Order: sequence, then C-alpha cells, then structure tokens
Amino acid sequence: MDPKRRRQRLSLDLLKGFEAAARHLSFTRAADELALTQSAISREIRILEEQLGQPLFVRVHRGLRLTDAGMELQRAVAGAFELIDAATDRLGAGARAETLTVTTSAPLASMWLVPKLTAFFRLRPDVEVRCIAVDHKLDLDRERLDLAIRWAAPGSTPPEGEKLFDLQRFPVCAPALASDATRPLRVAADLARHVLLDLETTTGQGQWSDWAPWLQAMDLAHLKPAGALRFSHYDQVVHAAVAGSGVAIGRYPHNARQLQDGTLVAPLGSEATLEWGSYHVVTATRAAGRGVVRAFVDWLREEVRQDARVFQQAGAGRSARARRTRG
Repeated sequence: MDPKRRRQRLSLDLLKGFEAAARHLSFTRAADELALTQSAISREIRILEEQLGQPLFVRVHRGLRLTDAGMELQRAVAGAFELIDAATDRLGAGARAETLTVTTSAPLASMWLVPKLTAFFRLRPDVEVRCIAVDHKLDLDRERLDLAIRWAAPGSTPPEGEKLFDLQRFPVCAPALASDATRPLRVAADLARHVLLDLETTTGQGQWSDWAPWLQAMDLAHLKPAGALRFSHYDQVVHAAVAGSGVAIGRYPHNARQLQDGTLVAPLGSEATLEWGSYHVVTATRAAGRGVVRAFVDWLREEVRQDARVFQQAGAGRSARARRTRG
C-alpha cells in the first residue's frame, strides 16, 4: 500500500462526529449526543472536508443538507459502524455467556420445559438457553442444535438417545368438577356424563385425537360423552380443563405442575393411566463434549426425578384418596 495513502486514512473520531451530524442534520444535536460542543463538531467536519477535498454539507435555512459526497460517505460510515457494533455484540455475548440450543415438541416445551428454564438459569446464569419448539424431527447437526428431547413410539428407542421418562396419559379435570356429586367421576364409564376436551391435530400419520387411543385402551371406544370441545394446541386443552370446562387427557410430565399446585386432579387414579411411548434426550455429536451440555442433561435428570415424586404424590395418590372419600 502507498505510504502516502495510508497517512491520509480518516480518523475514526472524525467519522463518528460526521455520522452523528449526518444522521441529525444538525451540528448542535450531534454535539449533544457525543457530549461535545457545537464548535468542536463544526471543526471536525471542516477538517474532514479538507482531508477529502470536497464539502460534505450544505448550510441551508435552519439546518443542513448532505452533498452527494456526504450522502455517499454517510452510507459507507453507517454500514461500517453497523458491522463494528454487530461484531462487538457477538464478542461481548461470547464473553458473557455460553449458548445452548435445545429442541422438543411444542406441548412439552410450553407445558414442561420452558416453565423450568428459570430454575436452570438460577443454577447457571452464565448460560443462555434457546428453546426451539417444533412437532417434527430436526437434524441436530445441520440445524446447529445441541440437543433434542424426543418422543419415541411404544416399543421403540432412539439408538443415540438416553431415556428421560415414560409418557403417561390419564384423565384430568378441575377439582370442583371431580367433586361434583351430581356427576360422579369414579370409574371410566362415568365420562359419559361429562364434556370431553380433546386435542385434534394432523400428524405425519394422519388425524390425531387425544381421547381416541385412551378410550380404545379402556374398552370404551363407543362411549358417548355429554359433549365435546376440540382444540388444535395442547396448552389450550389444559387451560380449558383448569377452567372447569370438561375432562381432558392429562400427560405426565406435561401436567406435573398443575397436579402439584392442585389446579388439576386425576380423578380416576393410577388404574386409568396409559403409557404411551417415552421421551429421550439426544445430544448432537459435535456438542457431546461441551460441559454446559452435560450440565443441562444432568439438570434434566434431576427435574425428572422431582416430577416423578410429584406425580406419585399429587397425581394418582391424591385421586385415590379423593375417590375413597367420595365413596
């Protein structure tokens, strides 16, 4: 590079003053932003114009207007500053926190994983967790994801996964509905007196109904309920159940929190529980050696252990006691 050309490189301080003046079209407002005097900004612009050999601003009534050269320089400087800001943000974020990206199904994310992430953040405030909720399988390596929590159909196991928990399905409802003496809910056939809240959606295997496989397993495929409300998302089903609108198919561990706080109960107890596959944690090959990924998986295991105690105590146990009391 020509040494003379290198000596004429423009000062970053001058460019900062120019960028602010060009953005505001005011030396005074640029000076206020940069904590300088108006005369200092004016002097910097004059030096910059002398170095470039052409004017950057035209003084007009009550303000400034950029010349063609000024507009060209403004575009270049604004773009350069954006690149600098983006780079410093990335570097700063890297220094402040590690990022971990996990994907799972939308129901498990909204009902179970996301509400728990605050607890993980308290343990590891240096880690930023990104949760991607989708109901289809993502390629961890191609999507640059660290791990997935995936459902496996009954009798199957992802070869690369570690089992976290069995998915259990059972009727749930609001406590007031379970204790309504005018519509007893002691055995599965009593569901004929109640409105069923159903999740109906389309999967890769066709139409899915939450109630259909449970009723089939309980030899009640032809049961006619008092009514039905159908929803396209599982969190909508849960909200309706909590509100007392009917009886839903609960899921463990999805509803562990509602069972624990008593907003939902499992009125038919453990004998009405249907196991329906299992969830496994799968770690991307490139992420297996990361300490933060191992820490997150360890935390998941502990959360599963805690939820198992909740399910036993607040779920099937509470329901059984409620049935004995009503009987």
